[in-house]
Amino acid sequence: MTKIAITGAAGRMGRRIAARAIESEQFDLVAATESPGHEALGADVGVLAGAGTFGVKVAETLDEAPDVLIDFTTPDSTLGWLDLCGDRGIALVIGTTGLTESQTATVADAAAKVPIVHAGNMSVGVNLLIKLVALVAETLGAEFDIEIAETHHRFKKDAPSGTAIALARSICAATGREYGEAVALGRGGHQPRTPGEIGMHALRVGDTVGEHQVHFGSLGETITLSHSAHTRDIFADGALRAAQWLAGKPAGLYDMCDVLGL
Repeated sequence: MTKIAITGAAGRMGRRIAARAIESEQFDLVAATESPGHEALGADVGVLAGAGTFGVKVAETLDEAPDVLIDFTTPDSTLGWLDLCGDRGIALVIGTTGLTESQTATVADAAAKVPIVHAGNMSVGVNLLIKLVALVAETLGAEFDIEIAETHHRFKKDAPSGTAIALARSICAATGREYGEAVALGRGGHQPRTPGEIGMHALRVGDTVGEHQVHFGSLGETITLSHSAHTRDIFADGALRAAQWLAGKPAGLYDMCDVLGL
């Protein structure tokens, strides 16, 4: 079985990843961590995840040697784990969103030493959508305007979502646009949309898990591709699938399309 460790074990994603790993009985969960001073330190990770007593306590440090570390925390925390895993030769599955361009470049640099799967969304359906929007944008051409809208729960700190960014980057790559020049965040004032721009809109509503819509519209028709997440389990299952796939892989930067063979 693949030996895994989970950072941010008391967070929404950390708890679900731990629960799904324990329930599947396909992983050896050897460690779980939380930030210094966190109230969950010392708790049994299984009890914390609602899966019953498991025997692994949440700790500040990683004393065990997993095959893969699964990280859904914060950008600064992720960079810290990146250094540790690079030094100790531990593979990484990174689902943290909100990384800056320079932080993303640091992840890419670290992949020269250890294998890393880095994805803003681990869902099978979302990653298929990322591929589909590129095909649609390339096929429809410049006549069609493109707008991306995403909705998440009120507690999400980063906007736009990592998934919305991945959708826009996929479209840009397929149509020869530069992401930084093409994407327009929000809309206001009295100016019409710029030809070729990709509008990006973020909503934060209640406990919404995650919704994404990509609209392609001309003066005669509109095509909308969308995805709705009903539970965080789809992200947890995707992260575990990525960990299982990544174990034993050579150093390099991978994404969920690699994991899924898309």
